[in-house]
Amino acid sequence: MNAFLISTAVIFVAELGDKSQLMAMTFATRYRVRDVLISITAATAIVHLLSVGLGALVGTAFSQYQGAISVVAGVAFLVFAAWTLRGDELTEDEADKARRSTGAALLAVGGAFFLAELGDKTMLATITLATQEGWLGTWIGSTVGMVAADALAIGVGAVLGRALPEKAIKYGASAAFVVFGLLLIGRGLGWF
Repeated sequence: MNAFLISTAVIFVAELGDKSQLMAMTFATRYRVRDVLISITAATAIVHLLSVGLGALVGTAFSQYQGAISVVAGVAFLVFAAWTLRGDELTEDEADKARRSTGAALLAVGGAFFLAELGDKTMLATITLATQEGWLGTWIGSTVGMVAADALAIGVGAVLGRALPEKAIKYGASAAFVVFGLLLIGRGLGWF
């Protein structure tokens, strides 16, 4: 349960302001929201299953080095904080592809999300969490957190258009990464 709660919160925050949210809003203008959410859920579940598998493998293989892994994970979260501050934008080409996408909505949206998430900060954060927490809770929690953040973006985007408080989202998400990073570093160094 702890892995579920932590990963839901961390991935939800990580997804705020991410280009996946922009993709979700763009696809929702073209396809039914239900189809977009189903596609996002399926693609996220697959990518995050791969992520937790890799993270659990690293965590198990190097179990005697959990303190060092925790410090490295904390530093990774500090990098994610900087990455979040830098921002993530959907390029005009990516937005154009999303608008012109043809074929079944589930395949178009699912394929786009799967490819967009490979190597993304939410994937890396999921790997990092899985080195410390249980794989099943991390997988379910990270999937729920990401889908919830993208669903929120679709809903808010539909209501407010593009007038989202981007700076507040960016700074809040970055601050959350800093807090989680410092907690991981402190735990790895045995401070608590």
